Formats: sequence, C-alpha cells, structure tokens
Amino acid sequence: MGKISPVSSKYVVNASIEIEGVVDRPDVIGAIFGQTEGLLGEELELRELQRSGRIGRIEVNIDVKGGRGIGQIIIPSSLDKAETAIVAAALEVIQRIGPCNAKVKINTIEDVRISKRSFVIERAKQLLKQMMDSVMPDSQELAEEVAHSVRVMEVCEYGKDRCPAGPGIDDAEEVIVVEGRADVVNLLKHGFKNVIAMNGTSIPPTIVELSHKKDLVAFVDGDRGGNLILRDLLNIAEIDFVTRAPDGKEVEELAKKEIHKALRSRITAEQAKLELASMDTSQSIRRPVIMRTPMPTRPGAPIARAPPSKARLNEDEKKALGNMLEGLVGTKGAFVLDDKMNVLGKVPLAELGSTLKTLNQGVYAVVVDGVVERDLVDVAERSSLKHIICMDTRIKPTDSRLNIVTAAEL
Repeated sequence: MGKISPVSSKYVVNASIEIEGVVDRPDVIGAIFGQTEGLLGEELELRELQRSGRIGRIEVNIDVKGGRGIGQIIIPSSLDKAETAIVAAALEVIQRIGPCNAKVKINTIEDVRISKRSFVIERAKQLLKQMMDSVMPDSQELAEEVAHSVRVMEVCEYGKDRCPAGPGIDDAEEVIVVEGRADVVNLLKHGFKNVIAMNGTSIPPTIVELSHKKDLVAFVDGDRGGNLILRDLLNIAEIDFVTRAPDGKEVEELAKKEIHKALRSRITAEQAKLELASMDTSQSIRRPVIMRTPMPTRPGAPIARAPPSKARLNEDEKKALGNMLEGLVGTKGAFVLDDKMNVLGKVPLAELGSTLKTLNQGVYAVVVDGVVERDLVDVAERSSLKHIICMDTRIKPTDSRLNIVTAAEL
C-alpha cells in the first residue's frame, strides 16, 4: 500500500470506534476498506487513494476492556476539505467488524497547517526573544566598539611637540585644551574634534603658539591638580575661556551630557584668575581683628555718624538662600529674587551687573556662585537690592550699605 508523507498531509481524520466483542487490528482495517468499497465512486475509492498517496497509512489502536473493544482510527489525508470530509463520513457507515457489531464516530478533522502555523508563531516568538536578549545587545556593542576604534584612530599628533589632538584643530576657530590623551579620546567619542592635549603637567610651546592663533578653552579636571595646571596655562598661554569637570571627576570619565554642561558653564580667563586668587586668600591664615576703643571727640569737632543700619535676614530666609547657594555651586551663575523670595531669573555671573541695571527696582536679593567684587557692589547699590549671598567677598562689611553674606556665615 502507498504511504502519504506526514509532511505532505493537509488534514488528519480522528475517529473513535466501539466494538461489541474482541477483534484484531487487521479486522478493523479490512472492514474499513471492504465496507466503503464502491460507496464513494472510483475517484474516492480508499484503496486507489492510498495507492496514489492521497490517503496515508490508516492507524488503528484497540484496547479490550470487559470483552469490548474500544479504540481510535487515524487517517492522514492530502485531499481537499470536501473530499476529506466525504471520506471521513464514509467511515461512519461501518456497523460490523467480523462477527461483532461496531460503531464508528468521527471526532475531529484536524487541519495540519493550522497546527504548523501555531508552531511557527510560537517558535518565532522564542527566536525573536533570543535575538532581543542576546543578538541585539551584541550587535550594539559591536557597533560601539567599531565607532570607538574609529574615534581612537582619529587621534593625531599636532605641532612640533606632537601633542595628541583631534583632526579638527586647523579648521576650528576655537580649540579645547585638555590635560592628556585619554581626555582627547573621550571628547572625540562624543563628537568634539577641536581638542588638543598638553600631554603632561608642563605647558608645551605648541599650546602657547596655538593660543596666539585660536581662541582657547581650558578644560581641566575637577581636582587640585586641575587648578595647578590651570594656573600654569593662564600664566604662560593666552587662554580665553576656562571650564572644569565636576568636583572629584576627570575629563576622561565624563558623559556627553556632563561635557556639554561644563562647556556651557565656561567663564572668562579673567574671572578664572580672580577665583584662583580667591582660593589662595581663603586658604591663607587670617589675621585677628583688633577692636579699638573709640577716641573721645574734642569740643567743636564734627561728630562721626554711624552708617545706616543694614537689612538683616531672618532664619527662614537664611535657610532658603543657603539651599539656593548650595544648588548653584559649580554653575558660575546667579539667582535674582524679589522681596517674597521668588526667583525672578537665573543669569550667568558675568551678566549679573547688566541684569541689575536693567531691572533697577523690584530686586530684593541675589545668590551668587562666585566672589563679590567692587564693580558688582557699585551696580547693586544703585538698585533696590538689599542682600547679596555669595561664596566669598572682597568687600568689607563697613564699605557697603548692602548686607553681604558668605557661605561660611550661612
């Protein structure tokens, strides 16, 4: 007999059979062929269909219990739906198998393609999950590794001192100066090609020569070493702007967002010099203040008048302003507040003077991430300002009507 391949079958007929007696499997198969012979015509004759491979091998499983046979008939089919249904229905005409009465009932006609489709969908889900869990991250890592390799390859040597640099030095009007090669690699990684390294603690002549041709931005680490290098740079080269990595961090370990934030917060070289000088002053030992006994005035001499009393902050205001000052650290900016402690705006420290001139009235206090100088105080005294909260000040308390409060006092 012919045998249909499980691969080519489209449908599977599942039928149950009950026999009132004990028979063998060949008896059942013989009854199927014999009792359906001539019933469906030549085209649907079971023997011919099996011989041509359109009907597969008929599987019969029989269990005998209590003198009765109960079993299952399975017939694979590659016929179309209608023909398969006709062949299946023909099985139910079987009423006897050998000497025993029998009853055949079709339970289901299973569409093999639906089962295969369900398997394909489930397997596809598993494969997609594997791809997302393992293949995709690997591909991403590969892409990042290739991109990093390309950026490292972009590091070139510039000038007679062979300083590590990006490929965009000659084309850029502004150049970022960093400490070492690793800093250059990190900035290249994040798209900055106008960067050059000193490649050591001493300032190479190449950087000095470049400072005469380009605008230089010194980008140093946020530690004491960064300040030392910055001092040398400001003394030897014509640096235009200065910025630092966040406290305790190095330029080579900064993320893209941190780099952009640092470059946006850059200050002028003049302001950086003042800040460095302020650091030196704050670290030096302060001399004790000697209180002098007021001398008696002689008759007819003009009486010295006490300066007008300054505004004072209450405890709630001190706490709020102290928190604002802490939040400004490292930004080189300033908050402008009204008398209800509402923030009117945040401006760069370099623009605070012009802002106070513009506002003139309605300003109650400013919080400054920096050192207060005389020029800022002169502008502030011509406005309605009462308080300046700052990191440090070069103005004596008796030299201004303003209430100048430093971080140490808060």
